Amino acid sequence: MPHFTAADLGQLEKVYRLNLVNAITGFKPANLLGTADGAGRTNLAIISSVVHLGSNPALLGLVMRPPSVERHSYDNLRATGHYTLNHVNTAIARAAHLTSANFPREVAEFEATGLTPEYHDDFPAPYVQESHLQIGLTLLQELPIEANGTVLVIGRVEHLYLPDEPGVLRADGSLDLTAAGTVALSGLDTYYETHPVARYGYARPGQKLEELPL
Repeated sequence: MPHFTAADLGQLEKVYRLNLVNAITGFKPANLLGTADGAGRTNLAIISSVVHLGSNPALLGLVMRPPSVERHSYDNLRATGHYTLNHVNTAIARAAHLTSANFPREVAEFEATGLTPEYHDDFPAPYVQESHLQIGLTLLQELPIEANGTVLVIGRVEHLYLPDEPGVLRADGSLDLTAAGTVALSGLDTYYETHPVARYGYARPGQKLEELPL
């Protein structure tokens, strides 16, 4: 089996290392990060680092790349304290990926990609109209990661909009993301449709494998 030590990884060609290390976490969530600056100019960026941090209050974290150079999304969410996360679905995966291009600040990614900004309930950050699952957040905390200069951004969920399609929101509050069309991301640029394998329910000590509920 191929084996890489930390020293090996550090010596790899840059693009090869980026591709490899970005893929080793497995499938990641694909979200579009929607922000606006103080003048209302929008920005949209694909992001794959969103993680659940707690349910009460509902907190989500995301990792932003080092702010050593101009980071439009990071600048906007810090300036306004508001941002949105929008699930990428199969219909908009191509447009979502295009937002990863290094557009100048004066270019609106919504316009460049054909995606549509929309606003709900007086929330100041733009949602993506074509996204089936939209989340509005307020910035709570920033935690610098000293090892590489990235920043863990922690936000509180203020608004959650789900699709109308039957079956997406289950009776127990869980979501059928396949029914919602949500896609997953591997590495930097490969998108996947999802299909459930099984749902095992709550596991308890002492249960045998065959006793796990389906």
